[in-house]
Amino acid sequence: MRDSMQDIKDKGILYVVSGPSGAGKGTICSAIRSIYPELNYSISMTTREPRIGEKEGISYFFRTNEQFEELISTDSFLEYAKVYDHYYGTPKKPVLDLINDGQSVLLEIDIQGAMKVKEQYPQGVFIYVVPPSLATLSKRLYGRGTDTEDVIQRRLSEITKELSMAHKYDYIVVNDVLDIAVRKTCAILEAEKCKLSRNENQVETIFSQYINKEVSSK
Repeated sequence: MRDSMQDIKDKGILYVVSGPSGAGKGTICSAIRSIYPELNYSISMTTREPRIGEKEGISYFFRTNEQFEELISTDSFLEYAKVYDHYYGTPKKPVLDLINDGQSVLLEIDIQGAMKVKEQYPQGVFIYVVPPSLATLSKRLYGRGTDTEDVIQRRLSEITKELSMAHKYDYIVVNDVLDIAVRKTCAILEAEKCKLSRNENQVETIFSQYINKEVSSK
């Protein structure tokens, strides 16, 4: 069940950005973080070993399998999955604590994870990033140089299924020209912040001041 109107007014916003691998959601989110430094970025938890340069609590929260599974048993994740023998998940408490404190959070995640988040927090703002064409997606995946041929082909074979999930999102951003895609994403963030449901306290204050001024001038 969705929160009451009063709850919505007092809370921050959870922005969930997802899309097919190679769509450019990570690049867009990096740009958004530089434009909105006050926006909190959700840090995932994993059981894999830290890579060179990665830091605890900044890159990821690193935990053992036993620790992760204990957190699963206590419903401590907004979403989680096991990928190639390693767990990955989004801790629930840090995200909800920030939102309940009136701060907004940006979460970059895959499509499966986004749908799990939506089940637990449907009042989030869900943004779907897509490439302009399959050819562009293929070019980007090969251009990254981080995946094997088998992995790339598997990702490409899943694109039809992933695109079929687009209707479950609130917004869609076609990432053809990066600057334009970033501007569109910024426009979504600004529009959500301006929704009446999130600003009724401010509107009521302004209205009360106006009424009081009218009364006192008579």
